Amino acid sequence: MKAVRFQNQKIVMADVPPPDISGADALVKVLMAGICATDIELYKGYQNFQGIPGHEFVGRVEEAPQAPELVGKRVTVDINIGCGKCLRCQIGDARHCPLRRALGIRDKDGGFADYCAVPIENLRVLPEGLETIDAVFAEPLAAALQIAQQVHIRHNTKIAVMGDGKMGLLCALALNHYTSDLTLLGRHPEKLGIAAGENISTINVSEVSPEALKQRLRGAFDVVVEATGNPEAVNQAAKLVAPEGTIVAKTTSHRPSEINLAELVVDEITLLGSRCGDIGFAVKCLANRWIHAAPLVESVYPFADFARAFEHAMTPGSLKILVAFESGGGLHPLQQALDGGS
Repeated sequence: MKAVRFQNQKIVMADVPPPDISGADALVKVLMAGICATDIELYKGYQNFQGIPGHEFVGRVEEAPQAPELVGKRVTVDINIGCGKCLRCQIGDARHCPLRRALGIRDKDGGFADYCAVPIENLRVLPEGLETIDAVFAEPLAAALQIAQQVHIRHNTKIAVMGDGKMGLLCALALNHYTSDLTLLGRHPEKLGIAAGENISTINVSEVSPEALKQRLRGAFDVVVEATGNPEAVNQAAKLVAPEGTIVAKTTSHRPSEINLAELVVDEITLLGSRCGDIGFAVKCLANRWIHAAPLVESVYPFADFARAFEHAMTPGSLKILVAFESGGGLHPLQQALDGGS
């Protein structure tokens, strides 16, 4: 089968054997995958990842020895695989298992390949009415929805989301269901327009001087979600959040961060890391059309053009880039629709 590997900041399309599956695994044929900021960080050296990347994907179960009823089902996956023995796993929290593996991120091959081996317990069957192009957002949307599971949000909680990239947009779309006072800060009119279309207030920070922005927004928010991808942006978030407020950090970077602890201590600010969430909840939100993720898609490439797709995804300001796994060449029908403006 064909599979992508990152080697010395190069993309290698390799011919590798299909993955072996044990009795507890299923063989999943990948249908569509998304390229996210974490993949780009892995490419740059984050986690010293070795193997096949890709953790946002939809597939179809081809083999499942211990769960034959799943064969033929469309699925997405929970990427965290626990050891099954530690205290965290015993209480059902595999995503914080100290020995966890993560599909396409840590010690487990992911979905940038024709086939992927996934533990049966990590599969989430998709409803028939949920389009694949929407379902591929389940993993990042779950991460966005996780914020509201960690922070108590009222209808009038003042929230700012910093960054109008894919994660920032998803955080804004998710949190828009919890508060009536939400602002997205970004630099790209077309991205801010997606949020504005969902009645989310937006500020284009490139159109406001730093001093004016500081005077207007300093201490203005109860919660600030930092999703810029910039490891230094936590310090900027500290200037926006009110005393005793909360900063939610979403950025993962191969570069280290320097945080002004004195500012956090003096204003008694809570700094909260936020990573993965409930995939099942995200699927339900997408299936019920509570959150519309498809407008975030900029392009869909065939798997054979993965290198070009990844280069596009690395372009500053790009929206979501998807990869479709299908035989033969040519432009994917979804790409034709996007290029045609429909």
